[in-house]
Amino acid sequence: MARIIDITKNPDEAIAAALPLLEAGKPIAMPTETVYGLAADATNPAAVTAIYETKGRPRFNPLICHMADKAMAERYATFDPVSAQLADRFWPGPLTLILPLKEGSGIHPLATAGLETVGVRVPRGFSATLIKAFDRPLAAPSANTSGKISPTTAAHVDQDLGERIDLILDGGPAKVGLESTIVKVDGDVIRLLRPGGISADEIAAATGLEVVRHDGTNAEIEAPGMLVSHYAPGASMRLMADMLLPGEALLTFGGKRLPGIEYALGIFDLSPSGDLAEAAASLFGMMKDADATGAKTIAVTAIPSHGLGEAINDRLARAAAPRTPETTGQKHDDQ
Repeated sequence: MARIIDITKNPDEAIAAALPLLEAGKPIAMPTETVYGLAADATNPAAVTAIYETKGRPRFNPLICHMADKAMAERYATFDPVSAQLADRFWPGPLTLILPLKEGSGIHPLATAGLETVGVRVPRGFSATLIKAFDRPLAAPSANTSGKISPTTAAHVDQDLGERIDLILDGGPAKVGLESTIVKVDGDVIRLLRPGGISADEIAAATGLEVVRHDGTNAEIEAPGMLVSHYAPGASMRLMADMLLPGEALLTFGGKRLPGIEYALGIFDLSPSGDLAEAAASLFGMMKDADATGAKTIAVTAIPSHGLGEAINDRLARAAAPRTPETTGQKHDDQ
């Protein structure tokens, strides 16, 4: 059973409890502004292996390495001018940059899935303080069983992984609620590998460069969150619903109600006022709540696709994708 420490009340106790576990190569759950992460020493192969085993995550799927600040990131990865500009603009924050690894960086190949690049992020708040105290990057995918809904509270982590880890650091509900945006600078364009907490429009405005969306034709996994099926509840997902069927739960937006709503096992409005930031922060928690109703299907109304809506719709599409060995990555993991 995991020990849970409230970092808002006992930050020093939290760091004192976390550091020995990290030194011993054991993963812990830590809060970030995006979602809760399952964190372990990115330079220790046993620690990285423990992340994969705890999550049941395919080992070809790379992990984001979290740094205390840009200076720390520069010890491990090489920045081109545009990536440096993005780091200066959006760090600390929900942006991951895919960068070339420095030779002899010390980040273990298990964390990068053997790639010569690494996903790097500087989170806001307590997690950066913990990383600075540890003085090594923490590989930290979302603290949940692989492919399931990402956790935005310590309680979510405890319900899923509480029997498999020793420590959960509780920082309250995640403020952003969606994983980080992942980009890779490629010449004079920026490739968006995963939409997230910073919109493509913000990135384009900050750099003056075109942001090109990943079209799904490249089978190579370059970054987390690129599997077709991901973020999935136990129930199936039915998107763009215009009516509700008996026995379904409803995930809605902006106060929208559907014909057949009287059949709903539960009604969950991501943002009654139609605020996309509020919807992003609510998404994973409300997906869990809808799943807990016992509905076999969660019907989802249309969500605007601009700004953070792009990331919300990305997560919903992956949650609704067919769950096969090919789409979840388990086929690749077995090979």
